[in-house]
Amino acid sequence: MDFRKIYEATMSLLFKVAIRVVNDPEVAEDLVHDSYIKASEKEMVFPSMNDATFWLIRVVKNAALNYVKRKGREQKAYQKALYEDHRVQTSGEIDLLRQETIEKAKEALAQLPDNLREVLILREYADMNYKEIGKTLGITEGNVKVRVFRAREALAKLLGEDDVYLS
Repeated sequence: MDFRKIYEATMSLLFKVAIRVVNDPEVAEDLVHDSYIKASEKEMVFPSMNDATFWLIRVVKNAALNYVKRKGREQKAYQKALYEDHRVQTSGEIDLLRQETIEKAKEALAQLPDNLREVLILREYADMNYKEIGKTLGITEGNVKVRVFRAREALAKLLGEDDVYLS
């Protein structure tokens, strides 16, 4: 299968997966390009476009999760070494509420177990269907549905209705 065809067919999907995990466009792009390099170095041969897509999604997802874990450890070390001032500005109340909601959602998502967080990111942010998620993660479509349901329930409990600003 031609590398250019694989690249054109998968780049935007892989970028969506990576950006939702790492929340940094430059890092996401690097992780995606690294996945293509890995496929090239291993001289991967894919029987179909779907096989290439699912393999690359796994590589990008794992690289992104590893990046986030490493960054989390680095951030904790920096915070121990340096105290940061966290005063909140009183102007722009609506923008502040929106930002707080985004942060709470990110924090809640980070608190989910890996297996629930993965399926929710792939479902909600990568716009993958249950069958594609199952194939990517190596689990059944039914298991994907259960995990998505449980992830949404857990997020609702973590966030609470009163703590989220949606307007």
